[in-house]
Amino acid sequence: MFQIKLVPTKTNVPFVNWRKPAMAASALLVLVSVVMAFVPGPNFGIDFRGGILIEVQTRGPADLSDLRTKTGGLGLGEISLQEFGAVDTVLIRIEKQPGDATAQQKAVAKVHAALGGDLEYRRTEFVGPKVSGELIEAGAIAIALSVVLMLIYIWFRFEWHFGVGAVVALVHDVALSIGMFAITQMEFNLSTIAALLTIVGYSINDTVVVYDRVRENLRKYKSMELTEVLNLSINDTLSRTSMTSVTTLLALVALFIFGGPVIQGFVFAMIWGVIVGTYSSVFIAAPLLIVLGLGKRHRGDEDGAVKFTS
Repeated sequence: MFQIKLVPTKTNVPFVNWRKPAMAASALLVLVSVVMAFVPGPNFGIDFRGGILIEVQTRGPADLSDLRTKTGGLGLGEISLQEFGAVDTVLIRIEKQPGDATAQQKAVAKVHAALGGDLEYRRTEFVGPKVSGELIEAGAIAIALSVVLMLIYIWFRFEWHFGVGAVVALVHDVALSIGMFAITQMEFNLSTIAALLTIVGYSINDTVVVYDRVRENLRKYKSMELTEVLNLSINDTLSRTSMTSVTTLLALVALFIFGGPVIQGFVFAMIWGVIVGTYSSVFIAAPLLIVLGLGKRHRGDEDGAVKFTS
């Protein structure tokens, strides 16, 4: 049978030998991402900023200039309009209004009156400041808790060196993903948080595959230098890693192109996450075992466990 292979079955690429420039580049990118996360910061959606969101559909191509003129003099503060997926669909965002829910409803009524009845109002959403603050807190806790649980899982399954290496790679992936959203100013909302959690799971899966092969090769090649063991392990899993990543990206790219604007942010985060997750498994997670002091000599004890000695 004809088989598709993205890389040859047997490769001998010295990935670990490039660890210093790779880690330096990653450290720089993480630093830039952290700075961008605060200045200018992500483009938070209504889920996190609070406010009013109205989606309308016009009878023909939307005249954004006319719609801005009609809504600009309502005294509702900042109002932004943009096409949403089609030329006849417009997304209207209105800043939080002072007061309770009644004040928000009055603002919506003003918009309806200004735009008239020739439009189809497809959805109207409101998120208050208290709810948006709780969502930001819950999202941060969810990401932090997932990383901590991954650390515990890897620590018990392997050695502490593996656990720390995996968590550093996860933090690297999440930081670069948030930085990418800050740079591109794509909307950062609850679906983005879901994407980040999915990225954590995808990245740790790739890392565990590499680490599992490292552990097997440590037992098999007891006199081999650690650098050689790591290079061998990465090359052993390279075909599987590349095939998984490419097939996942094919599905995600199709969703990004044809899935519509509602899921575009989620899919964009997933595409970027698959790329950086694959990169970190090869160039960050595995080489970190050397930096963390994993012994260059190793042996198996009587019960089959692997012990490391300097």
